[in-house]
Amino acid sequence: MAKSCPTCGKGTIIVGHYSNRVRATKFNPTGNKRKYPNLQWAPLADGSRLKICTKCMKVGKHLEIKFV
Repeated sequence: MAKSCPTCGKGTIIVGHYSNRVRATKFNPTGNKRKYPNLQWAPLADGSRLKICTKCMKVGKHLEIKFV
């Protein structure tokens, strides 16, 4: 299962970039870090479950999904 929300498309991002000025003065710079979306199991209208992000869950997008 992919680490992205199927309803809104929110996926992973890489954070931890810093400027050249910080890089010049920082003795032990840390590397980049990957941040994942907060995916949770949500029940759909037909009774099945799907992993969606919590922002979509708050809005109620999982109640609007209809499978053909």
